[in-house]
Amino acid sequence: MDRSTRTVDDVLDLLDGLFAPEADRWTQQGADWWDGFYADRSRPVPFFVAKPDESLVSYIERGLLTGSRALDVGCGPGRNALYLAAHGFEVDAVDLSPAAVGWARERARETDARGVRFHCGDAFTLTRDGRELAGLYDLVYYSGCFHHLPPHRRISYLALLDRVLAPGGRFALTCFAAGAMGSELSDAEFYRGQGSLRGGLAYTDESLRRIFSDLTGIELRRMRKEPEDSPLFGEDFLWAALFQRDA
Repeated sequence: MDRSTRTVDDVLDLLDGLFAPEADRWTQQGADWWDGFYADRSRPVPFFVAKPDESLVSYIERGLLTGSRALDVGCGPGRNALYLAAHGFEVDAVDLSPAAVGWARERARETDARGVRFHCGDAFTLTRDGRELAGLYDLVYYSGCFHHLPPHRRISYLALLDRVLAPGGRFALTCFAAGAMGSELSDAEFYRGQGSLRGGLAYTDESLRRIFSDLTGIELRRMRKEPEDSPLFGEDFLWAALFQRDA
């Protein structure tokens, strides 16, 4: 008999267990899945390209991002982290997958990048209790990972933002747009024996505004699809959202 559940973290861990192990893409146990995903670099995966998000470039070019420190959560092969470092940010970039982090470090060496540090691990853990990712960030960037969180882990993500986003800092993300990509099951249905996130959760603009209602919305739009020969990454099945924490 197990009666050990007594804290919020215990409840979150209990809910994690409702999903099949292979559906876990958000905790340290998901690293093996992502390593397999990144194993073949020649696969035609859109975000394998060494191009920054068109939305991120737009924020920089319009002067919407200020400050000096950035945290890139779920950085993959480092395309956005390297862009931010090239534009004056001191960047901490974290990913669960050793394969992804290894690839990102290779790209950094090839481009002689400065001002970026890559970390392998779970960002929820690494930003807690003064661990490896300590201090406040002027920008927290989260590209293409939010839709892989089960509904209950939004609590963990909001807590992460509360810990690391500086007053007046900006938070930006891209995620699946309802009607274009991702599952549109209700939150409750994911806990009724589904055992899977069905490839990722779709979001409406209203749901994103509600989830991040403690932040001030600056811009929320569909990402622009970029042609193959563009120097930027962009897919129109994604939302691009930018928020600000009150100063």
